[in-house]
Amino acid sequence: MKAFTYQRVKTPAEAAESARQKPGAKFIAGGTNLLDLMKLEIETPTHLIDVNDLALDSIEPTDEGGLRIGALVRNTDLAADNRVRRDYAVLSRALLAGASGQLRNQATTAGNLLQRTRCPYFYDTNQPCNKRQPGSGCAALGGFSRQHAVIGASPACIATHPSDMAVAMRLLDAVIETVSPDGGTRVIPIAEFYRAPGETPHLETNLSPGELITAVTLPPPLGGTHIYRKVRDRASYAFALVSVAAVVQDDGSGRVALGGVAHQPWRREEADAELPHGARQVYNTLFAGAQPTPENEFKLTLAKRTLASVLTEARA
Repeated sequence: MKAFTYQRVKTPAEAAESARQKPGAKFIAGGTNLLDLMKLEIETPTHLIDVNDLALDSIEPTDEGGLRIGALVRNTDLAADNRVRRDYAVLSRALLAGASGQLRNQATTAGNLLQRTRCPYFYDTNQPCNKRQPGSGCAALGGFSRQHAVIGASPACIATHPSDMAVAMRLLDAVIETVSPDGGTRVIPIAEFYRAPGETPHLETNLSPGELITAVTLPPPLGGTHIYRKVRDRASYAFALVSVAAVVQDDGSGRVALGGVAHQPWRREEADAELPHGARQVYNTLFAGAQPTPENEFKLTLAKRTLASVLTEARA
């Protein structure tokens, strides 16, 4: 691990100011992903800003009838919150499908959104990886690609986003609140938060350098039947091959989002419009233009069957 300096801050403004003064600094809360990457020297921040003392660990109702989730709310606490379990059940179920109990106790809402891919070539510093070292190439394209993206990728990167929580957040149209190093604040719809890989897969979100997530806001509850189905190689502590988040109303309308298939949680509003017409039409719209490799083409069949199963269960 490379040497670094360390600082604990008390307010978001102090965190933002420290990030402004220390280019290349990283915020740390639970550290469930960042510390692993630092040990492998994939991430090499010269300065760590510990944000655990910020008052960002509460879940509060909004005037509009939604929920405002602090950036430091732990995954365990968010999944167990009675309001989340009652009104946003798909989010609670997605959280409980992720990682292990010990990690959920430590991992934060903002950290979950920002976790980096688990592509083995990203983690192997002896292999070329455009996400780790821009311009070096993508070893996954000619390598073992069973876990990789089948839609939305690019010739520069076929890695997937690992978060279960983010899939549910995308389904629910969450909004991300931030503070910038200059003290300015903004809100980013989650549909605009993640970047397509294009030729710059190392730029994963639309956050500016030093910009700090302070909260995630959920709109008023959708109602209907909430389901999160995760298909993986083992029953726990494994990332999704395919996951499906769905909210379905009594009239057959609703929303779907998928994980494990793309560089970000995969949702297309035009596919939502096809829900009353059946799973086949939804699948065809979601995966139009899919470009699987020979090793992960099975994900398309798996996604089709999982989607059909989830919608059948919801309508029953």
